Amino acid sequence: MRRSLPAPVALVLLLALAILPGGLLLNIELNNAPEVYFPDSSPAVVFEDELREEFPLDQVLVVLFEGEELLGDELLGDLEAVVRQLQAHPRVDRILALPTLDHIRGTADGFVVEPLLDMSVAAPLDEAARRARVLEDRFAPGLLVSEDAQAVALVVRPQALEDSLQRLELQQATLNAIAGTALESRVTAVGGQVALDVAQLRAMIRDSLMFVPLTTGLGLLLIGWMFRRWMAVLTAGAVIGAVVSMCVSALIVAGRPYTLITAILPPLMAALSVALLIHWFNALTAAARRGLRGTARVNRALDEIARPAVFTALTTAAGLASLGLSPIQPIQAFGLAAAGGALLLAVIVLGLLPPLFARWDHGSWAVRGGGIHRLDQIVSALRHLGMRKPVWVLVGTAVLLLLAVPQIARVQVETDLFRFFKQDHPISVSNERIRDKLSGVTTLEVVFDGPGRDSLKDPRRLARIRDFQRWLDSLPEVDRSISVAELIEEMHWAFHDEQTAYRTLPEEAALIAQYLFIYDGIELHELVNREFDRTRLMLNLQVSGAREINRVIGQIEQEVVERDLGDLSVTVGGFGRMFGDQERLLIQGQIRGLAGAVVLIFLLMAALWRSASASAVCMIPNLAPIAVIFSLMGLLGIWLDMATAMIASVAVGIAVDDTIHVYEGYRRRRQQGLSACWALARTYRQAGRAVTATTLVLCGQFLLLASSQFVPTVEFGLLTAVGLLTALLFDLLFLPALLIVLARWREGKSDVA
Repeated sequence: MRRSLPAPVALVLLLALAILPGGLLLNIELNNAPEVYFPDSSPAVVFEDELREEFPLDQVLVVLFEGEELLGDELLGDLEAVVRQLQAHPRVDRILALPTLDHIRGTADGFVVEPLLDMSVAAPLDEAARRARVLEDRFAPGLLVSEDAQAVALVVRPQALEDSLQRLELQQATLNAIAGTALESRVTAVGGQVALDVAQLRAMIRDSLMFVPLTTGLGLLLIGWMFRRWMAVLTAGAVIGAVVSMCVSALIVAGRPYTLITAILPPLMAALSVALLIHWFNALTAAARRGLRGTARVNRALDEIARPAVFTALTTAAGLASLGLSPIQPIQAFGLAAAGGALLLAVIVLGLLPPLFARWDHGSWAVRGGGIHRLDQIVSALRHLGMRKPVWVLVGTAVLLLLAVPQIARVQVETDLFRFFKQDHPISVSNERIRDKLSGVTTLEVVFDGPGRDSLKDPRRLARIRDFQRWLDSLPEVDRSISVAELIEEMHWAFHDEQTAYRTLPEEAALIAQYLFIYDGIELHELVNREFDRTRLMLNLQVSGAREINRVIGQIEQEVVERDLGDLSVTVGGFGRMFGDQERLLIQGQIRGLAGAVVLIFLLMAALWRSASASAVCMIPNLAPIAVIFSLMGLLGIWLDMATAMIASVAVGIAVDDTIHVYEGYRRRRQQGLSACWALARTYRQAGRAVTATTLVLCGQFLLLASSQFVPTVEFGLLTAVGLLTALLFDLLFLPALLIVLARWREGKSDVA
């Protein structure tokens, strides 16, 4: 046998790679919080960090209660008790509820700030008076109470949270506080950005617990069905365990969190492991068919697959590593970890398995009843069609692509967190109900900066802000807004015996200063900083998609340019701005990633065959499936989002493996003097069944992702499976037709010469 590790050493290394990372996996960071998706240098992130130094978070947890007598003593008392309990929680910054919201009321000598409706305020009021007080408040409707007072909200605003587990803890603490009270039966929705992150965390944990064993189990079952060898099944299990655990460990060592994006990594690596193992076992089967055993059989199998396996590992790694060019951090982490896993897989299969099989594999691989032989008929039929009718196949393929490609223009770049789950999922139902009863849960902050300290006490600047707010309120996408100018209007109104004519901004700066001196509530400095040179106008939008949010931001920025705002400067920030930036990052990452994958794979294949023309020929069957994927996305209205943005690089990185195995076999046999037809026939007889089997296995494993609760994961699995099936058809039908036509063309040129 060629130089290799001693079999016991190889076995120890394989088991160590499979087992030792287990301890490291206990330190995995489960975190799908929105912040982990953005690069720290992103302008939106930089401004967000700056904003949070002066103002509280705009990400909240909303609990909606519905029914009769929500303002009665029992339910109101329970609500106040829940508020007191939650206010003591270390992760809570503030509770917004009827007992805590500031209400400005006029008095004989000015105005007073008091709770909107706690038990002390509610005690002398009957239910009608309580209802009138709540609905006539300037800020409560749409925030804490519905227009008919049949729905009341509890809004939990957290301290800065580090990860998704802290959000889960906060949500659980909130629900535990409500449990056992009369309010528990009135809960109809739990939503907001915090609840959405918790739902994504639970989906991520569910998917990981389900898909890793399912994809691994399916792969092992198929290997057992195809090769009928226990040694094949056992070594495959060890290889899958080693590759998956090492990839996830790489995330931990690199300090990257485990997100819904990187949760696709374990099933992907299990699928890639099974694919390469099938090529290895198929090569052993072919060697056994020649009567070889032991070391001779292993050497023959290595001669057959070592070169293409190395280059398929490199091309797959190149395709996956191209995702490292994406500015979205979980996509970066996914691509780089998967690329490392692809290289590690090749090292294990080509470096550790051969000595094991040379030492301990004494059985026969030529199992006539094995399931692998049932693939030959499919491979043979497609190959014969491509070889006998090559021109028809090429023309038909070109026509189909010409019909499909225009659909690509219909693909929309969009990310909508509230459509990441199916419509009947509890988080989707909750957020929709909150939007219907109160207002949208997508927040946006329009930040005004004045020229210096106390500049925002100036009535002219406040008037400009208030006018801008009125314009914002006219936008159909804006459900509600609140500004410091409104708050000062409310003080002016209360100070003048709550006369409607005074619900405006005062014209004298001294009067504004007097109001601000009297005011002792909480709301003021959540809207304006203590230097009074920066204020935020807070919006709740009824839209939740990145494109729609960006359209609103574009309108705001255009209005800022056209409107006379004097010496005020305006910046749009908040959760909505950060989320809207994903559209730009996705486009940027898609272009970089796909271009990087194509260029790297082309160069690697050109190096493999020392021929740019051969590399170009092999790129055609691998670029066409990408066109099919994007055409299907355009036709079905599937968005280009965080998950589907990875499909092209993943699909081309995987699909090119089969092309390399086929073309390498064809090229080698042509160099041995065989005709094009015979070279193709011999190549497809051996490699054809392997590439078909690996594609079917990969598709089966990706189709398992369709059972996810997370819609982008479902779309990723389905579209990747479609892309791989398309690549298989191109390898079995289009590639032989193309090679036959090229061979005839070259022979014709040779005859003419």
